Amino acid sequence: MTAPTEQATEEVPDGTPAAALQEPAPDPKRWYALAVILCAAFMDLLDVTIVNVAITSIQKDIDAGYSAIAWITAGYTLAFAALLITGGRLGDIYGRKRMLLIGLGGFTAASVLCGVAPDPALLTGARVAQGATAGLMIPQVLSLIHVTFPRDERGKVLGTYGGIAGLALVLGPVIGGVLVSADLLGLAWRPIFLVNIPLGVVTFVAALLYVRESKAPDAPRLDLVGVLMATTAVLMLVYPLNQGRDLGWPLWTFAMMAGSAVVLMVFVGYERRLIARGGTPLIPLSLFRTRSFAGGFSVNLLYSVAYGTFFLMWSLYVQTGLGWSPLRSGLTALPMFLGLMVTAALAGDLLTPRFGRKVLFAGGALLVTGALFFVLVSGHYGPDISSWHMVAPLFVFGLGMGAVVAPVVDFALTDVPHKDAGSASGVLNTSGQLGLAVGIAMVAVVFLGVLPGQSGKGVDAAEPAIRHELTAAGVTDRAAQDDILAGYRTCTEDRLGEPDADAVPESCRGLPAGVTEEQSTAVLRALEDAGPDVRAETFARSFGRGLLYSAALFVIMTVIMVALPRTARPQET
Repeated sequence: MTAPTEQATEEVPDGTPAAALQEPAPDPKRWYALAVILCAAFMDLLDVTIVNVAITSIQKDIDAGYSAIAWITAGYTLAFAALLITGGRLGDIYGRKRMLLIGLGGFTAASVLCGVAPDPALLTGARVAQGATAGLMIPQVLSLIHVTFPRDERGKVLGTYGGIAGLALVLGPVIGGVLVSADLLGLAWRPIFLVNIPLGVVTFVAALLYVRESKAPDAPRLDLVGVLMATTAVLMLVYPLNQGRDLGWPLWTFAMMAGSAVVLMVFVGYERRLIARGGTPLIPLSLFRTRSFAGGFSVNLLYSVAYGTFFLMWSLYVQTGLGWSPLRSGLTALPMFLGLMVTAALAGDLLTPRFGRKVLFAGGALLVTGALFFVLVSGHYGPDISSWHMVAPLFVFGLGMGAVVAPVVDFALTDVPHKDAGSASGVLNTSGQLGLAVGIAMVAVVFLGVLPGQSGKGVDAAEPAIRHELTAAGVTDRAAQDDILAGYRTCTEDRLGEPDADAVPESCRGLPAGVTEEQSTAVLRALEDAGPDVRAETFARSFGRGLLYSAALFVIMTVIMVALPRTARPQET
């Protein structure tokens, strides 16, 4: 089987005869190329979620402290977000296939380092390297789709991309749970990284054979000053968002986030002056004058914020609140993936060409409905909720995801000239990553920050069972029971307010007031036995509150869709 040629036809300069402006013949190997670039996207998205289920195993195996664990998870996001825009532009300049290969090779090598890391320092460094190489690799995915497929096929392709993205995000916890639980060859958590090696090698070889090279025809120069300012602005925003809660939100975190806005304004001013001088900017600001791109960017950003908040809240709710295993949590999320697959497959190829932005409106409505449906279900069943009870709201939520993810990319990119495809892809991906970072950070406010205030209601729900156990333990006086419950409420509230889940507040130390040594064992056992129900009720109530926040963001996102054109109108030059 022969490899495709290495030259891709791009736009031609103004003044070329009209016949030359016709769309070139599509690459005959484009469907093989699609499989390759979707594998690259799958590897990255899988790695985003697979690590979360192995945190406890990592912590025990290499004696990683709480701050080290935070850096192991945040290092990837920071490096990834910082290099996305630059990675897209490097693809425009030096070749999208070349940058895809560099990113793939680097990502696979970094995965090896992660899998053999003997200590937290090396694992953190390897995770940063993973994020950085993913930042080179991932912007090429959408830009290669954009320049490889003719406009009448892009809807189907982007629908497939949305489905693969959903599959990776949902299968991450499932695969991670299976690999950690299996403890293959006594390697504990390490297979979650080592699994990337065979996939990365196969994808790299296939990319050499089937992906056709493409780049901007005018060979733009890399805007190094723009790279520095854009990277600084992203890091100044993402770093405090990732670390703020663990550090107690000191004043400098807010100052750094405000400073990122200042750096961003300076960056925009610099890019305008560079354009006026005839230079090549890192981000073509003309993209944001394109209605479809500006609208798609905004919708994608808000969607990512709301989704990031929802998925992390849900993961904490079922794993920490309900005590479910990572494997059960991942399997429970499968209806969401199935719903996403249904609408992602239909939206891009069938529904969007016929109904235009109405598909996006329907997706927004389904997301709002799914979130509110979950509020009712979690509130009704409380600690007794099961995986089956979650099937319907998760499926509705997934339907909404698929109806938004694929079409919004189509709307955002189809008016973008090929020469700016890499930059546009990088900007879109960066908006998604920044949205996820903001969404994850907002969990500290709308979910974790609400837990202490809801803990009293959690204790109230378990109060009859606690009083029964206290009576059986010999504490029959009502006033003494009241004192024990009051102390238990304070302890529960203080514990849930601790950033470090392993910390033991002062209010949780020692015996409850009025309890004798003879009664202490039975009383402490009664309170300990009530813990899971109290935690489950508290998390269920906080999850319901946080869902209202996500629903509100989805409403705003849906309103912004009015700014999008009624239909996507592709332009090839």
